[in-house]
Amino acid sequence: MKTRILGLLAATALSTAAVSSVSAADLPARAAPPPVIAAVPVFTWTGFYVGGNLGWGWRDDDSETVVLTGPGIPAGLVGTLNFDNGNDGNFTGGGQIGYNYQIGSFVIGAEADIQWIDTDDNDAVFVAGPGNAGTFVPGEFEDSSDWWGTVRLRAGVAFDRFLVYATGGLAYTDNNTGWTAGGGVEWALPVNWFGSSAVTLGLEGLWVSIDQDDDDDGRIGTFTPTGGAPVDVFLPRDNDEQDFFVARAKLNFKFGTY
Repeated sequence: MKTRILGLLAATALSTAAVSSVSAADLPARAAPPPVIAAVPVFTWTGFYVGGNLGWGWRDDDSETVVLTGPGIPAGLVGTLNFDNGNDGNFTGGGQIGYNYQIGSFVIGAEADIQWIDTDDNDAVFVAGPGNAGTFVPGEFEDSSDWWGTVRLRAGVAFDRFLVYATGGLAYTDNNTGWTAGGGVEWALPVNWFGSSAVTLGLEGLWVSIDQDDDDDGRIGTFTPTGGAPVDVFLPRDNDEQDFFVARAKLNFKFGTY
């Protein structure tokens, strides 16, 4: 009896093993889950930025026509005021802050900056008309402000991390205002410096025109003829603007989305 029971149990075990083996063969094979690939963030120019710049400014001319008035001076005698012995360029540098907003490939924004400029007032040399040798002492004249600034709108087209733009708006000094227009290019680097989402490098050119103060009498110094008394030197009244071109390199720290 025992032998029959043991044989029955063995047969049952063999049958169960055979059925399990067949069922396992019919089950679909388990595949490994697909790898998770994080999407690369798309760069956008949208966001606030702050930075600095350094460049060079050129006057539209390295000389100014001036007029002498005073005792012993022929009425309306015209001379020439030369800046820095004919050098019409000066260093300029400062900082800027702004905001960009990107719509598709188009980027619009606004920027304000303030700049120091080396005006070299004391290097100006006055050359009087024929037969009027003497000494010129510079005073306060239209180029005497040692700083200037702008508030501008910007509009451009972005090619991923490369931006080409035009810009224009208000220009100002300590007591005068005018206008500015120009353009530039920027290239963005996706690096986290000082908490920024990107750093941009750019080149920009601006034409700046500042109106002379209407209350300014145009006096730019004194001229002492050889053997004579000092007389005032004036800018002509129709010379009511100072114009210069600025080329500068810019570095910005962009904050906001990548």
